[in-house]
Amino acid sequence: MGRLLAIDYGRKRCGIAVTDTLRLVATGLTTVRTCDLVSFIKGYVESEQVDAIIVGQPTTMKGEPSESMRYITPGINALRKILPSDIEIRMWDERFTSAIAHRSMLDSGMKKSRRQDKAIVDEMAATIILNDYLQSKSYLK
Repeated sequence: MGRLLAIDYGRKRCGIAVTDTLRLVATGLTTVRTCDLVSFIKGYVESEQVDAIIVGQPTTMKGEPSESMRYITPGINALRKILPSDIEIRMWDERFTSAIAHRSMLDSGMKKSRRQDKAIVDEMAATIILNDYLQSKSYLK
């Protein structure tokens, strides 16, 4: 069984999270510049077995795709071109993940200087997306 990888896609940066090989725990991996995302993902899937990539899908409060999808869709299409055909890309509702990440940082006692680091917030948001995805699948079995 391969890992699951999650992406919190942003205009400037993308937070990346990954599961262990048993898919029990999601942890933050890193944050990469959006312009470097395709090469980073390509290198990662060449060195690690990845079964699927979960991409945070920003939606409005009405559940419709947000305006952000206009720059996310081309990025996802670029990933599809370089990934092996057996790696599926799945979209996952990411509403409130940044707010949840900020709240988690406060609750954990993280210093203000670290909470202001947007790269950390992006990585945590990707971890939250992946944890939400894992939890939804555990209830479906």
